[in-house]
Amino acid sequence: MTTKNLLSISLASILILTGVSRGQSSAQTPSNPPAQNTVDQDVDLLRKDIRSQKKQIIAANLQLSDAEAVKFWPLYDQYTAELVKINDAKYGVIKEYANTFNSSLTDEHALALTSNLLTVDAQAAQLRLKYVPIFSQVISGRKTALFFQMDRRLVMLIDLQLASQVPLVQP
Repeated sequence: MTTKNLLSISLASILILTGVSRGQSSAQTPSNPPAQNTVDQDVDLLRKDIRSQKKQIIAANLQLSDAEAVKFWPLYDQYTAELVKINDAKYGVIKEYANTFNSSLTDEHALALTSNLLTVDAQAAQLRLKYVPIFSQVISGRKTALFFQMDRRLVMLIDLQLASQVPLVQP
């Protein structure tokens, strides 16, 4: 199986996984909303599962030697931990929007949320820029490029799935 096919199949799995989560949450009725703690726990579990699948996809496609793997995976875990902190902020902004979009979203608040989300995107890009030379010290430039291509594609697909769950701001 080619890298492209394996990546496509794995990405489809992630989208199905996030779609299952959507289907479960959409079954809630307005008169019986889930407790916020339960929703937060479900999101945390989903994020952990996605991170695990992402790591499996990268492992299957990057084709590291044993010597490279010994150096790469601790670095990957460090990178992921930093990215999780940035993504915590992203999900915080999305959660705040979800809690206010129907009723109390003012123009000022909408602009602040937009600014916050764009700041988070910039932080993620800065993190990737920080790690390119670090990863290239433990794996080849081509493997580093492949890693960041896969990382970006996976993040974009997850973001696309997430965006389809968030209603647009109404003018």
